[in-house]
Amino acid sequence: MSEAANSAAAFINARLLNPETGRIENGGVFADDGVIVELGAKVTRANVGSRTTIIDCGGDIVCPGLIDMSAFVGEPGATHRETLATASAAAAAGGVTTILARPDTNPPVDGAAAVDYLMRRARDTASVRILPCAALTRGLQGKEIAEIGLLKEAGAIAFSNGPHSVASSQIMRRALTYARDFGALVIHTAEDPDLARAGVMNEGEFASRLGLPGVPAEAEAIMLGRDMRLVALTFGDASAPPHGARYHSALVTTRFSIDIIRRAKEAGLPVTCGTSINHVTLNETDVGDYRTFLKIAPPLRAEDERLALVEALASGVIDVLVSDHNPQDVEAKRVPFSEAEYGAVGLETMLAAGLRLVNAEKISLHRLINAMTLRPAEILGLPQGRLAKGAPADLIRFDPDEPFVVDSAKLRSRSKNTPFDDARLEGVVKATMVAGRVLAV
Repeated sequence: MSEAANSAAAFINARLLNPETGRIENGGVFADDGVIVELGAKVTRANVGSRTTIIDCGGDIVCPGLIDMSAFVGEPGATHRETLATASAAAAAGGVTTILARPDTNPPVDGAAAVDYLMRRARDTASVRILPCAALTRGLQGKEIAEIGLLKEAGAIAFSNGPHSVASSQIMRRALTYARDFGALVIHTAEDPDLARAGVMNEGEFASRLGLPGVPAEAEAIMLGRDMRLVALTFGDASAPPHGARYHSALVTTRFSIDIIRRAKEAGLPVTCGTSINHVTLNETDVGDYRTFLKIAPPLRAEDERLALVEALASGVIDVLVSDHNPQDVEAKRVPFSEAEYGAVGLETMLAAGLRLVNAEKISLHRLINAMTLRPAEILGLPQGRLAKGAPADLIRFDPDEPFVVDSAKLRSRSKNTPFDDARLEGVVKATMVAGRVLAV
């Protein structure tokens, strides 16, 4: 992807959306040396200098670039599905400027050398920020805790067991305790493996009609409830720091889970959670006639569950919205539903799909952008996600009203397994800036 030759760049004639205050004001943003130098009405063509790259936004919205807390980037070991370069191109096209890369690669990111490899490859080939999420347990096997301290020192931003839960309560308790002592964030996929193992979609009447085994909502709730108890235990050690382990539930998809998270927050536990763009914009009936591109994990739920998720996102009980980008090649999807791999690409469509909720008046534009910028930045401890002087110049320009039709053949991702193929969406990203560099989208 190409980038602007000049170090100074400015968006002018824009509507600036601040994800912290929710205010939208007319003006511009001037960036130099990778940071925001000035913003507001005073940023005009006449005031930024002749050597500045100028992007006239024509009234489009400018806001911080999106931060995606869950994306599979393909390296190492799965470059046939995605590479750092193709994931970056897809991200830039969708307005995503920072990706937290999942650790479930081959080999897993469970050692300092693997973290270093990912960071070096990202510097060499990625055009957006790629941050490593390291394995919580060795080999993601859930049997032995990874070297959290060494991995954090090497550059790991958070720790996860990938798409799998840590089934052992004792191992999970120890992992949370070690993470607490190192000030590390644990991101966990809450799902009881025994209850979920045989299922391939949401358990209920629709699954029965299709003749497919289901995953009950209780599989998520049971594991999440256990995790909340274990987080509470990290406060119980008299020699411990005056805070517990920081825990983030990667994906909540049921009303049971929403209630559990709400109660945990009310009790003062350092707990946050996310959900995917798929779970708030699609439901189980979209699987239709065994559409394998809609086979994801956790599965798409019933419509009443989707509406509950949207409400929880709007109210802030659900903190962040992620793409859950999981590319799969054709061979993994063009098979019977029960045999197909889980996953859907989502980096390029996350923002536009989210705007469906705004247009339906289910959530405000401010809350949607906040859940994809400032809130994930706060949880991950990043300086990005802010529209303020001195903040990193990671910005996007988009027209929330411009329509387009999703064409899987034109996706930048190496894999084309989008659940939104041929969907009519609104919200075109017209420019993406990373560290002050304007990328071609």
